[in-house]
Amino acid sequence: MRPPQLPQWAWDLAALALAVVHLAFVIDVRNQPAAGFAVAGVAALVLRRRYPFLVFLVTLPAAFMVFEKVASMIALYTITSRARGPWKPLAATVLLSVAFVLQGTYLWGLFFGAWRLPFARALAELPLYTTPLEPFLRTALSYVALAVVPVVLGYGQLTRHRLADRLAEISEAREHEQRLLTQQALASERAQLAREMHDVVSHQVSLIAVQAGALELQAPDARTRSTAEAIREVSVTTLEELRQMVRVLHASGRRGGEGPVPQPSIAQLQRLVEGSGIDAELAIGPLPELDAPVQRAVYRTVQEALTNARKHAPGAKAGVRLEAVGRDLVVEVVNSAPTRPAVELPSSRVGLLGLRQRAELLDGGIEYGPVGAGGWRLRLTLPLAGA
Repeated sequence: MRPPQLPQWAWDLAALALAVVHLAFVIDVRNQPAAGFAVAGVAALVLRRRYPFLVFLVTLPAAFMVFEKVASMIALYTITSRARGPWKPLAATVLLSVAFVLQGTYLWGLFFGAWRLPFARALAELPLYTTPLEPFLRTALSYVALAVVPVVLGYGQLTRHRLADRLAEISEAREHEQRLLTQQALASERAQLAREMHDVVSHQVSLIAVQAGALELQAPDARTRSTAEAIREVSVTTLEELRQMVRVLHASGRRGGEGPVPQPSIAQLQRLVEGSGIDAELAIGPLPELDAPVQRAVYRTVQEALTNARKHAPGAKAGVRLEAVGRDLVVEVVNSAPTRPAVELPSSRVGLLGLRQRAELLDGGIEYGPVGAGGWRLRLTLPLAGA
């Protein structure tokens, strides 16, 4: 069981309190400009989540003048933990390292006063010339290491958040794939059961109805005719009920208590696109009346294309377009390049083959392949009725 996590405001309050406590130890109220910069830097931490780099710049003068380390380190941690690229964290790390080294080795105080001192005197007083080189470098490196600490912690937090998001995406993708596999298995079992009922049970019941009808015509007495008629009527009723059950089993699926789902059509494409789990848009141009088999082929093609985009191009955007081009209906699904690595998921590897076979049965064709910078396009072409 995971321990309860502190809310964001609690972390913000703790960071602000730590900076205030540290400020109380290093501030010198007699040095008003430096004290003002230090107070401004600590106060700016309230806005560090909204304007991380700007807040860091506000805290930087205090790191130069009074060595107010905590506020700048907290700001640098925020930049790193929310970074979308390496440049801002790198620039902030360099600036903070320079500030720490200059302040920590007293170079900054000499440089700050060099405008009113002879250049030679200021240069002669630098620690580089008054102390051995090795201790100076050790001191400088220690302050650089101190500036790198919030970078390491920030990247650790960033990696943890990204890993948690990735695990959530993987879990969602696997659940979605499992639901699809379950639906496919149920559909296959229903189809097999429907074939058995049609080929065996319906045949036997039809035979009973025929024999009962023959007996009714050749019965020697009224009682036998009445019995044969009852058997025939029950057989016909049973046969009709079996046919209805076969139609139900052939349906694409069931939703709890709602009965058989109707055959898919173009009218359901908008719902399909919205529920696909990816950022997709649908555009349908003016179309003539389409036959039911054509509408089913269009629906299944779009469904397969969006499913493949979700599986193989996570984070990609997709566009679905339907239009009449000359005498053909053209359906095109294009997705952009993935923004994240694809998750390895089980696949039947027959989806595109089934789409091609369905298109060929309708005298059409299907094309698919890479497009643009890492994208993918699937294009279905079907002849329009009467064209």
